[in-house]
Amino acid sequence: MNRRLFASSALALPFLPWRARAAESVEIESFDSAGGSLGVSRVEKIVKTDAQWRAQLSALAYDVTRREGTERAFTGPYWDAHEDGLFRCVCCDTALFDSKTKYDSGTGWPSFFAPVSKANVAESADSSYGMRRVAVSCKRCDAHLGHVFADGPKPTGLRYCMNGVALRFVARGQAQGRSG
Repeated sequence: MNRRLFASSALALPFLPWRARAAESVEIESFDSAGGSLGVSRVEKIVKTDAQWRAQLSALAYDVTRREGTERAFTGPYWDAHEDGLFRCVCCDTALFDSKTKYDSGTGWPSFFAPVSKANVAESADSSYGMRRVAVSCKRCDAHLGHVFADGPKPTGLRYCMNGVALRFVARGQAQGRSG
């Protein structure tokens, strides 16, 4: 094979439809129905098409989790919830927050002073709408959850201000339900 043919075929490799792509994996901490840690393990990242996400989620949950939208204050689920349990990702069921860290921030969105595990959330800079914020997403499926601010209560001083439609509440002791 001459060099020109070799170079052009090597450039085409990433675009060939049959080319196998290695599945990305992430470390996630799993939790049982009582909220106890089952440890950290490496799991496959969940990737779906827009059509698959639209079929799984409500229109608002799709807009929030897949398009970084925001539900209106005081309209979503869980902003005034006080039950004991875990809040899981509506997209992939990863445990994200424990009700023991939830508090009333007065903002109209469910707020927590810490995630159930830092391993389960990702934080990134968000400069949309002319503001500088820190966006929070689910590490396993990249679902946008909300933002974290440095005006929360002790012990962390943080306020994880989440969109209720991005979460699914499971009462402590109940089976967690579906998985990714």
